[in-house]
Amino acid sequence: MVGALPTVTRPANPELTNGLTLPPADRHGHLTLVERMDQLVATLAERFPEDALARVRDAYAMAEKAHRGQSRKSGEPYITHPVSVAEILVDLGLDPDAVAAALLHDVVEDTPITDADLRKRYGADVAKLVRGVTKIGEIEARQLPEHGSATREAAAEAESLRRLLLASVDDLRVILIKMADRLHNMQTLGALSPAKRERMARETMDIYAPLANRLGIWQFKGAFEDLALAELEPETFELIHTVLADRREEHEVYLAKAMTALQNALSEAGLEASIKARAKHTYSIYRKMVRKDLDADQILDVLAMRVLVDSIGDCYLALGVVHAMWQPIEGEFDDYIGKKKPNLYQSLHTTVLGPRGRPLEVQIRTSEMNEIAEYGVAAHWLYKENARLSGAVQSQIGELRRTLEHHDEDAPDAVSFVEHLKTDMFQDQVYVFSPAGKVVELPAGATPVDFAYHIHTQVGHRCRGAEVNGQLVALDTPLETGQTVRIVTAKGDDVGPSRDWANPSLGYVKSHRAEAKIRQWYRRQAHGMASKGGREILERQLRKLGMTKVKHDTVARLFEFTKLDDFLAAVGRHEIGSQQITSKLLEAESTANTPAKEAKGTGRRPRPDAPTTQPKATAGVTLFGADQIQTRVARCCNPLPGEAVIGYMTRGRGVTLHRTNCRNIRTQREREPDRFIQVEWPERKAQQLPIELHIYAIDRRGLARDITDVITRNDIQMTGFGAIARDEDEMAIISAVVEVDSHTQLVDLIDKLENVKNVIQVRRPRG
Repeated sequence: MVGALPTVTRPANPELTNGLTLPPADRHGHLTLVERMDQLVATLAERFPEDALARVRDAYAMAEKAHRGQSRKSGEPYITHPVSVAEILVDLGLDPDAVAAALLHDVVEDTPITDADLRKRYGADVAKLVRGVTKIGEIEARQLPEHGSATREAAAEAESLRRLLLASVDDLRVILIKMADRLHNMQTLGALSPAKRERMARETMDIYAPLANRLGIWQFKGAFEDLALAELEPETFELIHTVLADRREEHEVYLAKAMTALQNALSEAGLEASIKARAKHTYSIYRKMVRKDLDADQILDVLAMRVLVDSIGDCYLALGVVHAMWQPIEGEFDDYIGKKKPNLYQSLHTTVLGPRGRPLEVQIRTSEMNEIAEYGVAAHWLYKENARLSGAVQSQIGELRRTLEHHDEDAPDAVSFVEHLKTDMFQDQVYVFSPAGKVVELPAGATPVDFAYHIHTQVGHRCRGAEVNGQLVALDTPLETGQTVRIVTAKGDDVGPSRDWANPSLGYVKSHRAEAKIRQWYRRQAHGMASKGGREILERQLRKLGMTKVKHDTVARLFEFTKLDDFLAAVGRHEIGSQQITSKLLEAESTANTPAKEAKGTGRRPRPDAPTTQPKATAGVTLFGADQIQTRVARCCNPLPGEAVIGYMTRGRGVTLHRTNCRNIRTQREREPDRFIQVEWPERKAQQLPIELHIYAIDRRGLARDITDVITRNDIQMTGFGAIARDEDEMAIISAVVEVDSHTQLVDLIDKLENVKNVIQVRRPRG
């Protein structure tokens, strides 16, 4: 038994440790790597045959040779890291293939060894595990979504987590190897820069510790939380540690007396039990300090005892003995045996006024429950012969897969994916029952609407009422653990969610899954209405031009749309204007009537050194290969300084600047590539340029006022404003023309507008 951190002094009595069995970074500091491997293999030999152990020895030999000459930031040989990761997995009870993969988990990424080499030498299973861990590290730089606070590093970390979780649904050993890898890295943070240490600690606290909790691996959870707290709040951590150290002798005496008294009482009741005592984790004490606004020396309930008995019946008998001895504290009892947690955890928890009236937490469980509590899903490999346990683990893996698949659908990018996980998977949960008795896990504070969307998207859309424990309740009622929920649904094909549900201030939904499905429904409704309006606009424009025989999908192809419905929706949302449709149609008609030779173009591009009397560029750009040429900004896409632009050399009017993603120039660039030149924005004084924005929102009173307030509060001039309210779907489409001086300022404004209540999306026409 060891402490959570190498820096924490261990108490003299090993029964009073914090319960961790994971190796600290310095556990084997006095042993050579070969001696450590001998111990590791000897532990595996207790459960596995020699041929499996030979793969582990060979994996070490390959890893040691491959990493020879490589060092960690601390200066230690790099091979010490994979050996430490393998030791953690052996302590968790994982199989030799997982241990071999842990020894090899960095060789494909950091050495010349390939996936094919591993597959040939160790078989498909080991190669697959290494490949799963390697994929997490091989994250290519991606184009960031335009989130105001997002950074490329944050998006890369988000994508890393997304891949980690999605890989784990195929083989949870991948995630266990990665978590062991993170644990050892957290134990050896000292050689990294302060910024890197803080980033890793925060990610560990936000992601890895909750994930360990989700998987029921308390070994990892406690270590992650304490290690991260020591880095993020070092002064508080040391203060708590000092207070515990000062009271250690007192705690040992107190717990020894309590254990003896309880052991005697259980024996008198005819119960055989094993009792262990411990001080609570540093982080759990820290959370209580924050929650109750107390100093470290004011926290009295820092002690806990764990009672292990033979059967479930004995658990409840032991609970009766505890409550007969010491007064239970009201509201401090939880039965996780009768209502097992989805992460497989089972135990009885009670807090009593122990000897001398001091609060004392007592946990009561069977030995099997204790193993599952310590090892979580890892117990599946430790006790594969236990059919009941294996079935429970497989059920949990299936639930994790379904949860992740839903998140992958609902989150448009990796950053959103992680934010969804933090709300729906990693925060405190409530456990309620369906009428059929199925346990449904929801975020704390979830409502019947969240429950309905968890059951099925259509149940959520059609939800019109709810019964909780047989009583009708309002749809914004927070649910509590243990309640039974029944949803009353409406009939009909046109039934959809209430507009109020999309308003976060009204509190109808808590989970991101429900919120995403509601927004998705309104987006689809808006898309359908926009498509209908776009069809009317297009037909009206074709009648004006006398081109009623032109097919709609022909016009859509002129704008490079593969789906007619998407094109009509873009027209209906005014992203494509009537004038643009006219220009495209007339241009297409002109091209069709031009002789083939002339259509190829005979215009010559002016020589870079050709004399000119035209004024210097007025759009403030540098032209590669062409100086002193008049420039102007294209009205169709209105490029801003800082955006990627391209120059189109017109006949007689200089160079027109378009955004590189402007739809109007795509076909032209393919047909006349010589007329396009590279341009870039130089550093210059700020210049205000008009930009049109389209804002889509669920209509409400005060919406226009709130939008204009955001614009004016950011010192941005608004030169145009218009709004359309649609009664049929309660949607509002607002068009605003604002003057901004850079792409950065525009992105910041869009980000703030999208945070306005009821706003679904803010778009800028692409030309």
